[in-house]
Formats: sequence, structure tokens, C-alpha cells
Amino acid sequence: MSDGFLSQEEIDALLRGEPSPSAAESSQQADLNDMERDALGEIGNISMGSAATSLSVLLGRRVSITTPKVTVSSLSEIKNEYPLPYLVVEVGYTHGIMGTNLLAMRDHDSLIIADLMMGNDGTNPPTDLSELYMSAVGEAMNQMMGSVATSMSTIFKKKIDISPPVVSLVDFASNPKVTNMAADDEHIVRVSFRMEVEDLIDSEIMQILPIDVAKDMVQNLMSAVEEPSQKAAAPAPQPAPQAPAAPPIQTQSAQQPQVAYAQQPQVAYAQQAVAAPAPRPQQNVNVQPVQFAPLQQPSLVLGDTNMNLILDVPLQVTVELGRTRKLIREILELTPGSVLELDKLAGEPVDILANGKLIAKGEVVVIDENFGVRITDIVSPIERAANLQ
Repeated sequence: MSDGFLSQEEIDALLRGEPSPSAAESSQQADLNDMERDALGEIGNISMGSAATSLSVLLGRRVSITTPKVTVSSLSEIKNEYPLPYLVVEVGYTHGIMGTNLLAMRDHDSLIIADLMMGNDGTNPPTDLSELYMSAVGEAMNQMMGSVATSMSTIFKKKIDISPPVVSLVDFASNPKVTNMAADDEHIVRVSFRMEVEDLIDSEIMQILPIDVAKDMVQNLMSAVEEPSQKAAAPAPQPAPQAPAAPPIQTQSAQQPQVAYAQQPQVAYAQQAVAAPAPRPQQNVNVQPVQFAPLQQPSLVLGDTNMNLILDVPLQVTVELGRTRKLIREILELTPGSVLELDKLAGEPVDILANGKLIAKGEVVVIDENFGVRITDIVSPIERAANLQ
């Protein structure tokens, strides 16, 4: 709707008894709030980054995946938007998370991946997937989804298992049955990534999740973030109550009348008061100097992911001085010389972003007439996830 008038598309939808496209889109986006979208984006960014690393090792090529875009859509909308043959990998979660998710990749990209796995250079892939090539690309997808499950286990701090992936080639243009996890008109979550494999592949891949599975992932992430804070806020144990002190023991002489003191010799009373305890028999004790075991450098224990595998994965690092929010009218009124007031105070640390995610803070410096940033603080993964709330 624009200027109070309905478009022809909206009028046709109302005549058919269907909600207008804008109303349908608003209804879909209401399935997830902003925090849940950010959380799913963070999960996808970490897990698919690990999957890109595994694919890079398999192909022997540099693989990069951009920051994900999370939207609520449906399978019918995806088919209409991408009427192309796609390689669809269906993976079921069997432990930690219950449900199914899909990974969709264009068939031409899968042909290049299979050609690289067969030992070729990927510049002249076959025109269609043979059984051998389908097996090769299926192994690549198996490795990628295994890395995704491993990353999610680390993020959620719990074991995540998956079933063996099922690979199939589907032509979205023919409106086929893609999966049984959701009906074509049912709302699902689509997490889109842009994948690049050097100069061979530059296209979009999609991860498709049911709404309930997506919300389960968000809940697991929030639980993993809240667990350390709850432990830190736990009250310190109270010390055990001490037994009341015993009353002083009065000697028998103290209970006697004063006349008795006068009848006793003073010297004998003094000797009784300072009488020393009986000496203990001496024992021979062998005393030796203390000896400590030599200190050893603790060995670095790595998890399931070998950090050496991701050292060559490129990341886009940017420095953000600040942000502001303006109306469209104010943007149109900008002219050369206009000043924009940012949300940062003078001298406040600037944000350092890797692939759009905050990783550190620093201060601006000048090095040989070039700007630079000196890192002053590193943001932990737990703090990154806590910012989503």
C-alpha cells in the first residue's frame, strides 16, 4: 500500500480471500523477534565458518563464507525465488536438538566441488552429477555438517549428534516435494550465506530450519550464556556456626571462704598456681628439607577442532567509529560540510569487527601518516553471545 491506495497485487489478494503480500510478510517476520534472529545469525556465523574450514581442507582451496542473513519464509517462496536445480542435503539432529534441517546449494556449485574432490582443477566440471560425483559431493556435505554439529556442541556446551546426511538433486522450477519437515506454505527459517571458493564459486547457499528447531537452538544458546552468570551470582557458603565457648572452670580453692586462704601458707598456694605440666618423653624426628616436583610447561589441549585448519581462512576486519540514526528527510538534507553526531564520546574506544561481529575494542593511532588501531580489549565469545539479549 502506498499513499493510501492499494496496489493491484494487494487487490487481487483480497479478492481471493488471501492476506496481502505485505501483511503476509509481516506475519512471517513476527515468528522470530530481533533477538532470536541475531542469535541464529551468530550460531550460523560460527557453525558455517567451521564448515567452510572443513571444505577448504577437502578442496585444497580457500573457502570463505560471509555473515548470514536470517529471514522467515516458506518452501513455496524459495522455489519461486530460485527456480533452479539445487543440491539439497537433509540432516536430522538425533541428540541435543531434535529436528531436521536442510542445506541447499546450486547444482553447478556442487559440480565444481565434486570436480575438485576428484583431483581436477574445477574449471571444466561435468554437465550433470553422475553417481560417482554425487558420492564425492555427498562426502563433502557430510564433512561440512559434521563440523557444524561440532561447533554447535561447543556453543551450546552439550553433545549434538546428527544422522548421516541424505543428498538429492531437486529442480525447484518443477515445484517438487523437497522435504517432509514442513509443508510448502508453512513458515520456516532461511539462513542465507554467500560462499566463495577462490575464483571458481561465488554464489548463495541456504540453511533451512523449521521454526521450532530454530527456537530450540536459540534457547540452547541462551542457556549456555546464562549458566556462567548464574554460577558467578551464587551466594558464598555461610560458615558453620561455632559452638559456644565453655564457661571458665573455677578451681576448688576459689569456692572456699576467705578464712581458708588465711589459714593456708602463701608459698604453697603460689607453687600450686605455677605448677608446670609433666614433661613429655622426647622422640627422635627425622627432619628433611622439602622437595618440590619440577614445574613443567602445560601442554596445549585442543578440542575437536584443529585450529591449524582455519589459519588460512580470510576474514574481513573493519573498524567502526560510531553509529547514528537519521530520518530519510535528514539524510536527503545532507550537503558537503554537514556534520553527523555519532553515539560515541570523544576518546571512547572504537569497535573492531571481524565479518561484521564485534571481537575487540581499541584506540585510533597514526602510523607513518596512516591510521591504525591499537587493541585495548578483547571481547570473549560469551560476551558476544550475551550482547544478543
